[in-house]
Amino acid sequence: MKTLAILNGPNLDRLGKREPEIYGHATLADLEARLRAEFEGVAQLEFFQSNHEGEIVDRISALADAKIDGLVINGAALTHTSVALRDALAGSGLRAVEVHISNIYKREEFRQKSLTAPACVAVITGLGLEGYAAAIRFLLR
Repeated sequence: MKTLAILNGPNLDRLGKREPEIYGHATLADLEARLRAEFEGVAQLEFFQSNHEGEIVDRISALADAKIDGLVINGAALTHTSVALRDALAGSGLRAVEVHISNIYKREEFRQKSLTAPACVAVITGLGLEGYAAAIRFLLR
């Protein structure tokens, strides 16, 4: 059975409360429960969320050292600003899929540029929380 990590960046702990017209009403706990139920017996899922860039970078390094099978990452605002996050992904050797809940190409111009996407094997944007499941299915192939 493959082990996959799902990493969420800043403010995603506020899902369901923060801008529900953009991100929906489901919480991060709802998302985790949904993914665990959908992939039970198919994949071992590890979840991590932090509002702190360095903690996410450290987690990517730890996952690389643990030689997990893949990574789903929603770097949130760090996607658009963090060279450190990009470098951590690129240097990890992990197959990573970048996920965005909203369609970043329908948002503000600054959200339309991802620094981390070139370090990922794929990007999923605008599918809502279903994007996470799509990313997991892709990594399991």
